[in-house]
Amino acid sequence: MLRVVVESAKGLPKKSFGNPDPIVSIIFKDEKKKTKSIDNELNPEWNEVLEFDLKVGLISVLAWLSSGQVRSLPSRNVPLVNESGQNIGATINLMIGYDPPANSAPDPNDPQAGDAAMDAGMFAHILSEAYNVSKGCLGQLLDHFNRHPLVNKPQDFQIRVRVIEARQLPGNNIKPVMKVHVCGQTHRTRIRRGNNPFFDEMFFYNLHMLPSDLFENQISFRVYNSYSLRADSLMGEFKVRFHLVLTSSSMSHCVMRKWLLLNDPDDSSSEAKGYLKVSLFVVGTGDEPPAEKKESNDDQDDIESNLLLPAGVTLRRAILSLKVFRAEDIPQMDDAFVQTIKDMFGGVGNKKNLVDPFLEACFAGRKLCTQIIEKNANPEWNEVLNLQAKFPSMCERVKLTVFDWDRLTGNDAIGTTYLNLARIASSGGEIEASTGKSEVGFLPVFGPCYVNLYGSPREFTGLPDPYEDLNYCKGEGVAYRGRILVELSTKLEGKAGKEVDSIHSDDILVVQKYQRRRKFCLCAVFHSASMIEDPGEPVQFEVSIGNYGNKLDTTCKPLASTTQYSCAVFDGNHYYYLPWADTKPVVVVTSFWEDISHRLDTVNIILCIAHRLQSNLEVFNTAILAKQSDNQLVEVWMKLLTQLIEDIESFTTPELEGRPNLTSLDIQLKKLRDHDLTSIKDGARRMAEEAREIRDTLSDIESWVDKLKMLAEEPQNSLPDAIIWMLRGEKRVAYYRVPAHQILFSTYSEQACGQHCGKTQTIFLKYPMDDTKGLKVPVQIRVNMWLGLSAHEKKFNSFAEGTFSVFAELYENQAQVFGKWGTTGLVGRYKFSDVTGKLKLKQQYFIPPRGWEWEEDWFIDPEKALLTEADAGHTEFMDEVFQNETRFPGGEWKPASEPYTDVNGEKSHNPREFECPPGWKWEDEWTVDDNRAVDDQGWEYGVTIPPDDKPRSWAPAEKVYHIHRRRRLVRPRKRLLGDRQDRGDPEGWEFSSLIGWKFHRKERSSDTFRRRRWRRKMAPENQLGAAAIFKLEGALGVDTEEKGSKADSTKLFGANTPTVSCSFDRSYVYHLRVYVYQARNLTSMDKDSFSDPYAHVSFLHVSKTTEKLRATLNPTWDQTLIFNDVEIYGDPQKIAQWPPDVVLEFYDHDQVGKDEVLGRSICAPLVKLNPGMDQTPILLWHPIIQKGQKAGEALVAAELILKNKSDLPLVPPKRAENLYMVPQGIRPVVHLTAVEILAWGLRNMKPYQLASVSSPSLVVECGGQRVETAVIKNMKKSPNFPSSVLFIQVLLPKDEMYTPPIVIKVIDHRPFGRKPVVGQCTITSLQEFRCDPYVISAEGAMSSKMALMRASTSKHLSINMEESRPLLEAQERETVDWWSKFYASTGNQERCGPYIKKGYDTLKVYDTELESVQEFKGLTDFCSTFKLQRGKNLNGDDDPTVVGELKGSFKVYPLPDDPGVAPPPRQFRELPDSGPQECLVRVYVVRGIDLQPKDNNGSVRMNLY
Repeated sequence: MLRVVVESAKGLPKKSFGNPDPIVSIIFKDEKKKTKSIDNELNPEWNEVLEFDLKVGLISVLAWLSSGQVRSLPSRNVPLVNESGQNIGATINLMIGYDPPANSAPDPNDPQAGDAAMDAGMFAHILSEAYNVSKGCLGQLLDHFNRHPLVNKPQDFQIRVRVIEARQLPGNNIKPVMKVHVCGQTHRTRIRRGNNPFFDEMFFYNLHMLPSDLFENQISFRVYNSYSLRADSLMGEFKVRFHLVLTSSSMSHCVMRKWLLLNDPDDSSSEAKGYLKVSLFVVGTGDEPPAEKKESNDDQDDIESNLLLPAGVTLRRAILSLKVFRAEDIPQMDDAFVQTIKDMFGGVGNKKNLVDPFLEACFAGRKLCTQIIEKNANPEWNEVLNLQAKFPSMCERVKLTVFDWDRLTGNDAIGTTYLNLARIASSGGEIEASTGKSEVGFLPVFGPCYVNLYGSPREFTGLPDPYEDLNYCKGEGVAYRGRILVELSTKLEGKAGKEVDSIHSDDILVVQKYQRRRKFCLCAVFHSASMIEDPGEPVQFEVSIGNYGNKLDTTCKPLASTTQYSCAVFDGNHYYYLPWADTKPVVVVTSFWEDISHRLDTVNIILCIAHRLQSNLEVFNTAILAKQSDNQLVEVWMKLLTQLIEDIESFTTPELEGRPNLTSLDIQLKKLRDHDLTSIKDGARRMAEEAREIRDTLSDIESWVDKLKMLAEEPQNSLPDAIIWMLRGEKRVAYYRVPAHQILFSTYSEQACGQHCGKTQTIFLKYPMDDTKGLKVPVQIRVNMWLGLSAHEKKFNSFAEGTFSVFAELYENQAQVFGKWGTTGLVGRYKFSDVTGKLKLKQQYFIPPRGWEWEEDWFIDPEKALLTEADAGHTEFMDEVFQNETRFPGGEWKPASEPYTDVNGEKSHNPREFECPPGWKWEDEWTVDDNRAVDDQGWEYGVTIPPDDKPRSWAPAEKVYHIHRRRRLVRPRKRLLGDRQDRGDPEGWEFSSLIGWKFHRKERSSDTFRRRRWRRKMAPENQLGAAAIFKLEGALGVDTEEKGSKADSTKLFGANTPTVSCSFDRSYVYHLRVYVYQARNLTSMDKDSFSDPYAHVSFLHVSKTTEKLRATLNPTWDQTLIFNDVEIYGDPQKIAQWPPDVVLEFYDHDQVGKDEVLGRSICAPLVKLNPGMDQTPILLWHPIIQKGQKAGEALVAAELILKNKSDLPLVPPKRAENLYMVPQGIRPVVHLTAVEILAWGLRNMKPYQLASVSSPSLVVECGGQRVETAVIKNMKKSPNFPSSVLFIQVLLPKDEMYTPPIVIKVIDHRPFGRKPVVGQCTITSLQEFRCDPYVISAEGAMSSKMALMRASTSKHLSINMEESRPLLEAQERETVDWWSKFYASTGNQERCGPYIKKGYDTLKVYDTELESVQEFKGLTDFCSTFKLQRGKNLNGDDDPTVVGELKGSFKVYPLPDDPGVAPPPRQFRELPDSGPQECLVRVYVVRGIDLQPKDNNGSVRMNLY
C-alpha cells in the first residue's frame, strides 16, 4: 500500500478577487484522489492520508525505503510550479510511505527477508508528480533503477573524484593544495601557485559497505595554503553527503563539472572562500562511468545554476543594472558597395557610418542586448540592462561586446571589454587582528565612465579579417576600436523589472557632466630603431591615441603623427638599423579626452612606491644569493623597510574634493587604498621590531609588492593607450601599446608623473597575434614620450632635448625618355608629390597651420635616410656584374645585346668602367666566381622562352638547345676607416631604375626615374620653446584642382602634414664593454639533447657575436665584447640615468638549416661618465626569456664609458685572435678544485631511435673540463662501467652563485662511427657534494665497509642455540602458519588464530613504500640515482621524459694551490668489484590492495608478471 500524507502548503498566490480555496489532487497509475478543500486560505493545512493499492511485485530500489527501518520519504517545502513549469513561489509538505502487503513473498536477493521495497516505475511517477520531474529525466531514472537495483547488503563501490580547478582563493602569493576525504581515506593534489590554480587530478576510493551506510557518509573538499606553516592554513571547505550525489539531477550517480562554494567550516555565514570545480562519480559493480562533456566557454556557462552550496550558506539575489548610454569612434564594418550605388544615383553618402552597432552584456551565462542603431558610428542607446545575479558570485566579470548587425551573415564583433567585479567591489568585513578595524566593503559599482575597446586594426577591407579573434578579447588588441559610456550599480534583494528598459531623461542629463573634454598633447621623439632583421621596404612609425593620429582614419584632423620613411642600414654584423644620426624624427598628436588626473595620479604614486620596493627587494634577493654576512643582510633589509615606510608617509594620494568626473567608485577606492597602504606601513613597522629571521620575511615583502600592484589597477581608466605602429611601405607590421598613465605629466607631484614621462625608454615592438610570444623582435626602438594637458604644455620645454624644427616638404619627380629627363614619362606620378608619389602637391598651395609662419623659402634637401645603397653599413663588400652571351642553336657564342647586367638582367656597367667609391679601396681584381652551379669556366646556361627576354632557370652543363649563357664576375672592396661617403648628385637628385622605393645617389645607365626633395622651414608666430609643436594641426595643403583627389588620397595615404624633427648639435662618443661569462640551463634544441649556443649582443645601432660553443646547455664563453666609438646623442647625465639596454639574443647554431632562437636577455650597463670612476660592474644572473617563459640564465655585465681625455681601462687579455677574456676583478675568483666521480653503472635505459642502448659510455663535463669512462661492452650482461672512478681538476669559483653545473652525458657507441647522446643530466648545485677530504664521514668510511664485505669467512662456524620453547606440534603448525603471522602483524584478531596468544614474533608492516620510510633513507647505498633525460624528440618537440638512470656519486673538495703540497686522499677507494654477481632474488607477492576493476562485473582477474 502506498500512502501519501498531504500535510500543508505555504505562500499560495492570491486570485484576482479574494483568496483561493485550495485542494490537492494526487494521480498515481491513472488513479486520482483528492483532499478536501479549505476555503479562503493562502497557507492551508490538510493533514489527510491518501492510499493507493500497488498490486505489483517487490524490487529493492532505494536504501531508505528498503532498509526495513525507514518506510517513508518526507518531502518538505516542495516548490509548486504552474502549467508552464515556472515557480509560483509556493511550497507543499508531503509524506510518501509504503506498507508491504501481508502475504508478500520475501525478496531472494535481499538478506533481510520481508524488507520493504518499491517499484521503480511507481516511485518515479510519484517523483514526477511531486517534483515536476521532466519526462526525459523520468525515463533515465526508470531505466537506471530497472537495470541497477541497490540491494541493502554490503557491496563494492568505487568513488571517483576529479578535481579540475579552483578560482578566487583568498590571499596573496599562495600555494594551494586540495585534500579530498572520503570514508576515512584522504588524497591530496599537487601543490600549485596562485589564486586560480588548475589541478585536473583524479582520485579513486574503493569501498565495501552497505548502501545505507554510504548514503550517510560525506565527502569533504578542503583547500590549504601549503606556503603557510600556521594552524590557520585551511582556506576553505565544502562538505556534501553521498545521498545528494546518488539522487542528483543527473540520474547517473554523479556530479558533473559542478562548482562548489568553499566557506569557513567554523562560520557558515562567512563570505565565500573561493570556488572549486569538481566531477564526482559513484560507480557500483557493473556500472559504466558517464563520459564528461567537453569544457564549455566560461562566458557561455550558466555558472549560478551549476553551483552547489554548503549547508547553511545562502546566496543573496541581486540585480546588476548596467546603463548603456552611448558609443563613439566605432570603425566601419560594412562594405561601401551599396553606399557607392546610392552615390551614383544622387544619394548622400557617409562611409564612416557604415556600421549597425548594438551592445551585448553577458554575466554568468545570461545575455542581454541593446537595440540596434543602423548606420551610426556614434550611437546613443540610452538603455539599462538588468542582469540578475546571486552574491557572492563565482563569475568575476561582466562581458561587454559591441557587435555590428548584419542582415544576411552573422554579426561581426567590433570590440570586447570586461568589467571585473573584483576591481569594482570589495567584500570587506575582515577584522584586522592588530587594530580591530574592518576592511572597506562595497557592492559592485562603476561609472559613469567610458570603457575603451581594442581589437584588430581599424582599416576596413572586404577581405576576411585575419585578426578577428582580437575583437573577442582573445589576445592583446592592436588598435583602438571605439569606446562606450556605461554605468553599473547593484541592488540586493531588489525586484527585477524589465530586463531591458529605457534610461530616464534625468539620468541622461546627469551623465553629461562626465563627458566634458580637455585637450591633451602627446609628443614622441624617436632616438633609435635597431635590431631589424630584414631591411625590406622603407620603415615609418606612427603614434596614435584613440583614433587621433591614425593616418588611415579620416574622422580626425590630419596630424604630424608619423615619422619620415627611412631605409634600414646593415650594422656590420647581424641586424639592420635606421640611420637617423643627429636628426631624430618627432611625432605630435593632439587629442580630446576626459580629465581623470585624480585617478591616474593615484595610480602613478602607488606604482612609484611599488617600483622602489621591487628594486630594493631585488637587492635583498641578490644579497641572499651571494650569501652575504648577517650584518650586511640586516643593513639591506632595514633600508628596504625604512624606505617603504617613508614612501607611504611622504607620497600621499590626492584628495578628491572638487575634482571633475568624480564617481562613487572613486570615493570607495580612495578609502580602500588608504586603508591598505596604512596596513602595509604598520606591517613594515611591526616586522622591523619583531622579526627574528629576516630570510623568513621575504614572502611577506613579496606579498606587499603584489598588493601594491593590485591597488594600482584603475578600473575607470577612460584614457586610451598610446599605440606605436611600425609600417613597411603602407602595411602595418608591428605594434606596441603604451599605457597612457606611464607617460602622463602631472602637476600634483613628481611621483604622480608617469614612470616614463619625458624619459627615454626602450621598447620591443610585437607582431599582432604573435604565436611565438616575442621569440623574434621586429624592431627595438628608443623613444621619449610626453603626454599632458594642453594647459600644461609649456612644462614640456623642461623635458625636451635638442632643437625642434618643422618643415613642409614635397618631392619633384622626373622620368627619362629618349635620354632626356622631364615630366612626360611620369606614368601614374605627378610632377610634385609626397614621398609616396601618389598625392599631388604644389608649392603655391602650401599654407602654414594657424599660429605658424614661413621662416625660409623652398630649398633642396636630399633625404639620405631613404637611399638604399647596397654597401650601406658594410665594412667589406663584393661588387658583382654578370657577363652575358647568346647564340643561335648550335652556333658560336657572341656577346649579348646587353653584354653586362646585374643579377636581375638589368643593364650594368662594363667591369672596366667600375670606379671604386670614395672611402673604399679595392682588395683584388675582377675574377670569375666558379663556386656555384657552373662549369669550369664559370658559365651557366639557359633557354629564353617568349615573351621573356632572358632565361628563368639556369643549368651548369651546356646543351645544344641552350641559346643564352652568363657568368658572375666579382671584385671585393673594403671601407677605409674615418672616411665619409660622398654626398651624391650636386643637384640633390636620387635615382632609380623603376618607380618605387629603391633609390641611390649616383646616376646609372639603367636609371629611368629620379626625384629630389624640396623643404621649407616654418616657425611659430608668438610662442617660444619646444611646446610650440603642439599647435601643428591640419594638413598643409593639396592640389584641389582635380576632382576627388583630396578625398581619395586622404583615405588611402593620409593628408600632407608637416614633418617635425629634433636636431642635436653634438654627439658623445662612448666605449662599451659587455662581459659574457656563461649561461646555464639553456633549452635543448638538437636531438642529441644539447645545443650549440652563441649570442648576438646588440647595443643601439651596433652588434657583435660571441664564439660558437659545441654541444652544451651550460656554455662558458668567458668573453669580453668591445664596442669602440659608439655615438649617442643626448645629455650624458640622462644617459647615465636611463641608459640604453644591452640585448643578448641566444641562438643554437645548426650546420644545416637556420639557427634557432634559444631566448633573449636584457642587461642594463653601468655608465661611467669618467673613466676613473671607482666602480666595477658586477656579474649577475639575468633571466633568458623564450616565448614568455624562463629558458635559462646568463651571467653577464656591461659598462658604458664616456670617452674624454682620460685613458680607458686596460684591454683584457686575449684567449685567441680578436677574442678577449673577462678581466680580473670582474670575473669570479676561482680556486683549484677536485671533482671525483663515482660512475657505477646505468639502469633502465630506454631505446634511442628504435634501437636499444648496447655499448654506452659516460662523459662528465664541469667548468670546461671533460672526462669519459670506458665503454660498457655489453649492456645486457653487465650494466656497470669497467672502471668506476674518474677524477677532474678544474678551476671553480669560490662563490657558489657562480659555480658552473656538472653535465652528465651518456653516449652510445653504434656501428659506422655513430655516437649519439642517448641521455643527459645537469646537476646545477654542487653544494651537497662538497666535503672536507681530511674528515672521514659515514660515507667516507665506505672503504672499511667494503673491506668487510670482501673479507673471507672461516671454513668452520659453530652456533650455539638454547631451546627456550618446544617444537610446534603437527596440528599447531597447521593452524599457526605464515598467514597467521601476517594477520597478527596487521592487527586482524579474527583471522590470526592462536598466534598472538602463543606469543610468537610478528612482522613490521609499513603502509607506504619502503623508500618513503625515514629509517631506510630511501633505500640508498653508497651510490645516488641521477635521472637521465633527452632533448628534442623526432617531431622536434621537447621531450623531458626520463630515459634512464645513472648510479653514482660525486665528491667536490679544494686542492692546494702549491704544487709542492701533497694532495688530499681520494674519497672513492677500495670499491667492490663492479662485475656481475650471482644473486638469488625472492619476491613475495602477498596480496593486492585497491586494484581498479576492469570487468563489467566489478571483479579483477590478476596475473602478475
